[in-house]
Amino acid sequence: MTLTREELQRLALPLLIAAALVAVGVGLIYSAGEGLRTAQARLAVAQNERRQSTERLARIAEEEREVSQKIDVYKQLKSLHILGEERRLEWADSINRIRVQRELLDLRYRVERQKLVTSVAGKPASVDFFASTMRVEMQLLHEEDLLRFLADLRASGNAYYSVKRCVIARTGQAVGGATMTPRLSAQCEIDLITIIDRAAKG
Repeated sequence: MTLTREELQRLALPLLIAAALVAVGVGLIYSAGEGLRTAQARLAVAQNERRQSTERLARIAEEEREVSQKIDVYKQLKSLHILGEERRLEWADSINRIRVQRELLDLRYRVERQKLVTSVAGKPASVDFFASTMRVEMQLLHEEDLLRFLADLRASGNAYYSVKRCVIARTGQAVGGATMTPRLSAQCEIDLITIIDRAAKG
């Protein structure tokens, strides 16, 4: 099919308009694609920032929980008078009170010099664990006297009482007469443990 010059002149304007519309359409498609890619990139950045914020909040919540637990432990230790310097006068008062209340016939003890057991690194300073070994000699009517003494000692606070060993032997004394005669003797080694927080002390 051959078009005349006149027909070509009539088609020129529509062809130009069609070409312009195609160019505009291609431009719009390209612009939409770029906008979509930009939006996707922004969405990825926003999601990454949200994930990082969520992780930071989770870490902060975990740190707060750990701090709260440590504060609770610290308060418990503080209430038991385990933190700080050793309390020899309080130890002596507690033992004498237990001896009187339990009506122990014969109770002798000696507390040795304090020794460093271990030092745990911490922030901002280390925490030191000390032990003073107490050697106890007791005369007992029965084994329950020893168990009650140890329970009372632990309940008195002023240190953490760690029983290293206790040896019970029969006295060989005959039971009889108006007076109570101890049938057993006990020898114990007990570590009185205290904790010093160098950061708190400073």
